[in-house]
Amino acid sequence: MVSHCQRGSVQSSRPDVKKRVAFIGQPNTGKSTFFNRITKANAAIANWPGLTVDLFRAVVPLQGEPIEFVDLPGIYDLNGFSEDERVVQRFLANYAVNLVVVVVNAAQIDRQIRLLLQVQTLGIPAIALLNLADEAKRYGVQIDVAALQERLGLPLYPISAKYGTGCPRAMDAIGRAVAQQPEAYQIPDLVNVLSDHPMAIADMETALAGVVQMPSPNARTLTNVIDGVMLHPVFGLPIFFASMFGVFWVIWHVGLPSADPVDAVTGWVQSNILEPLFSSLPTILQGLLLDGIWTGFAALLSFVPLVAIFFIVMGILEGSGYLSRAAYLMDALMGRLGLDGRSFVLQMMGFGCNVPAIMGTRVMRSRGMRLLSMLVIPFSLCSARLQVFVFILAAVMPGTQGAIALFLLYLMSFVAAFTVAAILSLFHYFQARDPFVLELPPYRLPTFKQVFLRVWGEMREFVARLSMFMVIGSSLIWFLTNFPQGSTGLETFAGRIGSVFQPLMNPLGINPFLTISLIFGFVAKEVQIAALTVIYGLNNSEAVSDQIHSTVTFAQGFSYCLFSLIYIPCLTTLGAIWGESKSLAYTAIAVATPLATAWLFGFIFYQSLSWLGW
Repeated sequence: MVSHCQRGSVQSSRPDVKKRVAFIGQPNTGKSTFFNRITKANAAIANWPGLTVDLFRAVVPLQGEPIEFVDLPGIYDLNGFSEDERVVQRFLANYAVNLVVVVVNAAQIDRQIRLLLQVQTLGIPAIALLNLADEAKRYGVQIDVAALQERLGLPLYPISAKYGTGCPRAMDAIGRAVAQQPEAYQIPDLVNVLSDHPMAIADMETALAGVVQMPSPNARTLTNVIDGVMLHPVFGLPIFFASMFGVFWVIWHVGLPSADPVDAVTGWVQSNILEPLFSSLPTILQGLLLDGIWTGFAALLSFVPLVAIFFIVMGILEGSGYLSRAAYLMDALMGRLGLDGRSFVLQMMGFGCNVPAIMGTRVMRSRGMRLLSMLVIPFSLCSARLQVFVFILAAVMPGTQGAIALFLLYLMSFVAAFTVAAILSLFHYFQARDPFVLELPPYRLPTFKQVFLRVWGEMREFVARLSMFMVIGSSLIWFLTNFPQGSTGLETFAGRIGSVFQPLMNPLGINPFLTISLIFGFVAKEVQIAALTVIYGLNNSEAVSDQIHSTVTFAQGFSYCLFSLIYIPCLTTLGAIWGESKSLAYTAIAVATPLATAWLFGFIFYQSLSWLGW
């Protein structure tokens, strides 16, 4: 049955289809924080046919029935033209929802009421959550919730997604609203409906008049005082880079030692459980299971604590509101390179994984800037490369100097990105600039639960995504380094492949064994460590570290890390670039550009140190 309800189309839900709730809100409203609280961080990425982006979804039992929750991208306008706004439009047009939950930052309700009024215009059943209600009260925002609720004609619930205040009541209200809603809604003509009923500033002011009182814009707050230092035109950038050096210092001195207990456990499992278990199998099969599959998986596990610490520190910086300030600080410099502060934010996202950062370029309306951003984001020192660099630098430069070298690689990732952006922005293909809009949230102290849920979700995706690559990659490495049977070292298939490329790598100080690991690193950067373990024919990463320490100089090791930082993105990232650009020619550029840049940077570095006698 299809009928009409106000301005939205209605479609009856079939018994075999779960009822669905969609979450909508502007960026930085705490929408995803509340979503994680409801789903207990058990949401998974789901593919929705017809959409250009995967969305987080989870099925949660409420009021005795399973309800599907979908977290839509943060948007400013339902009638906008950015890719994220189009994703929300297509979702509401193609997928029926029983309820829309609009999350509004109560401290910025004067600007965010627009999105709520647009949802109301569509005629979809909705509930509004006034998040950060405690923060709004602290900043002097006064909201007569009962009066505003009556005026808008829909339920409003003040909450704090961060601390959980008001969340149980809001969750009960969502469950009751869905249980009482037998029909699901689709808006196939969403854009036309909103165009026929444009939202003016006067409509927003009328909705809030007499029921919401905002503080004076000149009021002095703690955030203003801190920003006077953090956003200072002279001291702002040095403070930012000092804070990032602190991140890598923590990773080096806390994350690096954390791998030792994991190595001890995986080593014990291999010697006491797996080797006796597989002892009756043929030698070749034992080698595949132990030196291939298990070695790759054990290498992944050994870096889980290190990557978790990285996500914890970055989660604290992001939750505090500081990373938004970093984008603001970098906007002027990025502008000279044909980019803007959004590109810098996405590069920061790339430190976790390049793939979501590549997908995040959809917020850019300018295709030229988007294509340029997708080229420079893979230069970010992602968590996968981080494992490789910590391992190599610990071998060639033990002690605190290794943390400094790691931070230098972080700086070099920006130097490489800025250099490539400055050159390519001269070409018309990559030019164009649209206005840069960024909300600077007040400074906040992230809660333990908030950080934990964020890190848990990231680490679960990290392990799930990379386990397959590590197992397949290390198995392939085992095969190429053990065949033809009886061959060793450079006589194996892997050695022969590495020898073909060695004339190109000699001027960079990269030996054949390291060259082979770089070739395998194209599949996934994490495979490089497993590759070195198998290539050197050693049983554990500690033995490989000792081998590298005795055969590779600092100049060679750092040149290897520098090349690994910049050269071809991993297979998954390239897939994301092709998926976003829909162009094989552009994807080829995304391969050739970093390869040439990596070779040039590595050549200059190694030959300069050789000339200086280092």
